[in-house]
Amino acid sequence: MTPQSFVQQMAGIELPDVFNPYAHVCDVHDKADAPATRRRNLRLLLTSAKQLGVDTIWMGRDLGYRGGRRTGLALTDERHLPMMQQVYPGSESVKTTRGPEVAERTAAEIWAVLCLLDKPPLLWNVFPFHPHEPGEPFTNRRFTARELRYVDELNAALISWLGVRRIVSIGQDAASYAEKFGVEVACVRHPSYGGVTDFRRGIGQLHGIDVSKRANSSTQTMLF
Repeated sequence: MTPQSFVQQMAGIELPDVFNPYAHVCDVHDKADAPATRRRNLRLLLTSAKQLGVDTIWMGRDLGYRGGRRTGLALTDERHLPMMQQVYPGSESVKTTRGPEVAERTAAEIWAVLCLLDKPPLLWNVFPFHPHEPGEPFTNRRFTARELRYVDELNAALISWLGVRRIVSIGQDAASYAEKFGVEVACVRHPSYGGVTDFRRGIGQLHGIDVSKRANSSTQTMLF
């Protein structure tokens, strides 16, 4: 695969009650060229990850309406787009929505820790689109087993292309799924719903660093 062919395949997936940020335009928030810009953002991220020799994926569940629906990037909200090039050289991610930027707490926690690593993982999701309740585009729901089958081959291609050795599941939803790819799988608690301390501790243990105090400082800077 190539980043170009991979993103084209992503853009071609159409499912009911699923927002595909690489093909769909949100009538409320998006600029007219939003899908094309999000495709470019993802292509540049994948290219950078390959050049960096990234061999680890941090895997969440799916895109949320405040984060990845708008950016097209897993575990990343609009507030952290300017930091993409710092962590992934050459990525140059661009905001695709009108109005003020929208922040997401989970993204703030992810990026506070991500910026402390010598080599970043690729941020990804089990289901790389935004599933929502019928008729309610600004809600989050869990993907179905049927929906997941549409992305199995894409996930496998991505893992193979990068030569991924370890998948870190952010929360339990990704843990059992990741095991099917025959790589090392570790699980840390999701930072939402009171899980921040456990999340930081888990990431710190996996990467051999003490993230707690530095992440506290970074998160406060990002949120205010």
